[in-house]
Parts: sequence; C-alpha cells; structure tokens
Amino acid sequence: MKKPFLDQHFLLHTPTAQHLYHSYAKDLPIIDYHNHLSAQDIYQDNHYRSIADAWLSHDHYVWRAMRGNGIDEHYITGAASDYEKFQKWCATVPYLAGNPFYHWAHMELQRYFGVTDLICTENCDKIWRQCNEQIDGDGFSARQLLERMNVESLCTTDDPLSDLRYHRHLAETDFAVKVLPTFRADDIFNIDNSKKFVNWVAKLSSLTDLRINKIESLYQALDLRFDYFHEHGCRLSDLGLKTVPYSDSSTLKDADRALSKALAGQPLSDKEINQFKTKLFQYLGQKNYDLGWVMQLHIGVLQDTNQRRFEQLGGATGFSAIDDTCIAQNLGKLLSLLDYHRAMPKTILYCLNPKDNYVLGTMAGAFQDSDFGPGKVQLGAAWWFNDQKDGIVNQLKTLGNLGVLGRFVGMLTDSRSFLSYPRHEYFRRILCNLIGEWVELGELPDNEALLKRMISDICYYNAKSYFSL
Repeated sequence: MKKPFLDQHFLLHTPTAQHLYHSYAKDLPIIDYHNHLSAQDIYQDNHYRSIADAWLSHDHYVWRAMRGNGIDEHYITGAASDYEKFQKWCATVPYLAGNPFYHWAHMELQRYFGVTDLICTENCDKIWRQCNEQIDGDGFSARQLLERMNVESLCTTDDPLSDLRYHRHLAETDFAVKVLPTFRADDIFNIDNSKKFVNWVAKLSSLTDLRINKIESLYQALDLRFDYFHEHGCRLSDLGLKTVPYSDSSTLKDADRALSKALAGQPLSDKEINQFKTKLFQYLGQKNYDLGWVMQLHIGVLQDTNQRRFEQLGGATGFSAIDDTCIAQNLGKLLSLLDYHRAMPKTILYCLNPKDNYVLGTMAGAFQDSDFGPGKVQLGAAWWFNDQKDGIVNQLKTLGNLGVLGRFVGMLTDSRSFLSYPRHEYFRRILCNLIGEWVELGELPDNEALLKRMISDICYYNAKSYFSL
C-alpha cells in the first residue's frame, strides 16, 4: 500500500517513531539559537505584500534551486513582479525531488496556510490566491508567524558594531518570544581581507571613541562591545572560520605588529595573519568564558565562489560552496590553547564539509569538562548544505557513535525566512524516526521513561539549559 505524501506520519516509518514524535516532540516549544532573522522586522511586526514576498525574498536556498532549474535572474533577485517570481518557483519545485526544499516548501504551505496542493505550475494560481487571501488578513505578520510556530526564543546574528536598538525595543514590549542578539566576530577576525578589516576597525574606533593603533586598544574597544551586547541579553557569539588558523610562535608583540601593518595598508604574510588570528582567537575565547557565553565556530565555507555573480549581486546570494581544507591539527591547537589557560567556554563546532563530522565529533570529546555542566563542547547540528535528511541522520549517528547524544542541544534554522520554522519539525521527525528504528531493531530498550527524556531533551530542554534561556 502506498503511503500518502506529508500526512501526520511523514518521515515516521515505525509505530515507535510515530509514538515518540506525537507524544513527546511535536508540541514542544522551539528554541532557535542561530538564525539570520531581522530584529527590526520583528519589532516593526513586518507585514508581507504577498506569499512571494514572505517566501522568496530572503532565502538563498530558493534562489540556488531556481538557478539550477534554468530560471533567469530577473525572476529570482531581479525586478520581476512577485507573481512572476512565484510562478517560476512553482515551476521549479516539481524538479526538486530529493532536495529538502521539496519537503520544506510543502510543509511550509501546510503549516502556515493549510494548503495541501502540490506545488506546480498547474496549482500556481490557486496557491497564490489562497495564501494571499490569508496574508491580507490577520495572523501573518512577523511576530504572529513566530508565535504560530510556538517559538519560545531566538538568537539573531549581529555585527558587533550594531546598536541593537530593535532588540532593546523588543525587550520593552510584551511580545512573548524572547529575541536576543549574537556577537558575530567575523569582520574583526578576517585581517586578510585588509580593506574591509581596516574600514571595520575605523568604525569600531569611532563607535567606542578609542584610538585603535595597538592590539591592547583593539581589545579595549572590543571589551566595550562585549559588555554592550551582554547588557542587551546576548549569551552567544559566532565566528566563521573559512580555514582554521594557528601559529605556534604567536605573541602579543607579533599580533601588534600585524595589526599595525594592516592599518597602514601594508601586505601581511601568511605567518603574520596566523599570528594575529591566533592571539585574537585566544582573546575571543577568554571573553566568552568570562561572560559565560556559548562560542559557536562555523567551519568550512568557500564563500562567493562565483566572482561574476558576486560583483553583480553581492555576497550571501547563493554562490557559496563547501571547502575541503584540513582542519584537525590547527583546531585542536586553538582549543587546547584556551583549555590550557582555563579559558575554554561552552563551544559548538559546526562543519560544512561532512567529511569533518568525525573530526569535530572526536574534537568535542577531547575538551569536555564539568565546569559548565554536561555537553560543554557540542558537535553542532547539521548545517547549511547538510540540513537535509541524510545530513541530519549522519550528524546524529556521528554524535551517537562518538559522544553523548542525549546531551545534544538540537536543531536551528540558520535562516533568513520567517516561514522556515517547519525545519524544526523536520528535524524532530527525523530524530524520532532514527530513535524509533533503534528501538524496533532491539538496539535501544523500549523504555518509556528513557525515550521520553531523550526526545524531549534533544528537542527542547537541553538547549534551554545550555543557553540559559
């Protein structure tokens, strides 16, 4: 007998999986501890002009898929009308079998709009009308979309130079969802991008009213920004590492010399770049430790690989790829540097290249400590190109094989779209199916208390405790 598509037991292939999901996972609140939503949109309670505006305007996953279907950029990020863009998206979806967006797109229509039609050219007009009739009514503003998905708290991704005004304004409202900033340190770390780095330091200098010409004054200025973020509820930082730097010979004097050369517009050698980054990483780790924050490390993005499209459209528009550089030795040395000085904060390690899952899984195990409780160092959730069914299962199995799966802090959206929250449901269904399979095969005991605790902890309670939310 053929199974229906996207019914209540979607992705739940055993009775045990169905029981675990519907009894313990389905109704838990969502803690979305890493995303790229706009605090301004949330504060202003943004309303959308159409389903295309809500669904397609900010999601580079969608844009990549449409390009792969041969759609002209005019209908993706160009000046085409919302309806024309929606038509092209509906014409693309039928070709996405095997892509997680085939599941996500249909889940999003069902969960937010109650639309169960397949997304295709033939149903385009009907779906357009049904969704837009609801968007024009009540219940589909930015805040209402979050509340509809039972989001309890979320952490945005923010430049350390941000004034965080909208986070501050939100904290003064009665909005039930907690919206907190995250300290994203990439711009200060990437001294090898000299022009951008120098411009960023100049803005930091102006913002803090400090003359930054030495490593000590840079640290002093960053101290002020860390304190400012902490006062505004920030409890997480994030650092994207394209490659993992390390220098055995790095001293403050070396970092100071590299900083002075960069600010003077002089080129830096690879050695000087690594010396600077090693000392700055040590500083960032120490600050996270002192403040009791969680430090997230996202490793392995080959950013904006298409130079022509980068010049045409800018960064973060769907042209990144997975890098394949070696990371183990330098990452181990960086983390050991923090640990040796008793400055290792709670840390989440994400890898974009799935070949590195076992590297990060074993690396996490090498730096566990009881000073911040269980699961101090986490193998991060399946990220970006990996947040599909196979990638999620691979990450869960890796953590199960190498670590303490029951302490995992669960899924995140990493999304710019307010319609992306069914991805948490997607993860929960996959998790319950995997655990249910182990039970049905006799590889886990059919013990209700054990299974209830495992599922509910991974889906919600571990994150709530780990992030102190």
